[in-house]
Amino acid sequence: MPYAAGGHRPRWWAETALLAVVYAAYSGGRLLARGDERDAVGHGLAILRLEEALHLDAEHPLNRLFTGTPALGIPADFAYASLHYLVTPAVLVWLFRRRPAHYRAARTWLMVSTLLGLVGFTLLPTCPPRLLGAGEGFTDTMAYYSAYGWWGGEASAPRGLGGMTNQFAAMPSLHVGWALWCGVVLFRYGRAPLLRVLAVAYPALTVLVVMGTANHYLLDAVAGVAVMGLGWWLTRTPGVRAPVVSDGCETSAGERIPGQRTRPASADDTATAAG
Repeated sequence: MPYAAGGHRPRWWAETALLAVVYAAYSGGRLLARGDERDAVGHGLAILRLEEALHLDAEHPLNRLFTGTPALGIPADFAYASLHYLVTPAVLVWLFRRRPAHYRAARTWLMVSTLLGLVGFTLLPTCPPRLLGAGEGFTDTMAYYSAYGWWGGEASAPRGLGGMTNQFAAMPSLHVGWALWCGVVLFRYGRAPLLRVLAVAYPALTVLVVMGTANHYLLDAVAGVAVMGLGWWLTRTPGVRAPVVSDGCETSAGERIPGQRTRPASADDTATAAG
């Protein structure tokens, strides 16, 4: 299958280097964007109070459920600590190999949205629910069930590496944002029914996990969706025609693909027909 009309298939080594550089810049930016603890706690409490006023504080019941039910809490912690870093690269590789004509646009959308998330961490450092005072009623399930995994008591970082993470990067939730990106890509370009089921289930599961583990507020998840929407809007290319479906395909003499425009007969065609 041709990559695109007039285009070239991306080179895997160039794409790997580009994504590595962007992710390194993003990770470094997260560390530099660490805000003041007092401001971060204030922002977290303001979000929680707003949700309570709007009756949207789903974090409390989910966190109590995950804390009191190890069969839910432990898998949720594993999902939070790993899927974010496994599923997104896997979808990128799948898209690169199976749908190369759509790879660059989707990759650029993900990169731009991620950098927008970094701006959010910088402007609004936010303390996640798990780091609020004990009086707020949250349990850090990652710390509570840390004996079952490789993480310690500092987010999803491996034990001893908590200092390499930004504990106040809760708003927006890029766990939710990246999961939404994966869902949209799989739903739009996947053909197998199972892929479409996973495309819907994965973002929905991620929202439940980030709230149940007390790593994000509901409004963090909403902000993650908004960031992905803004990233898509900034990277879309209006006015560009979609590639012709019949490029590279041949039909029998006189056969026409439905909806295909007929080409006006040229003088050469007329002469050939006459002969």
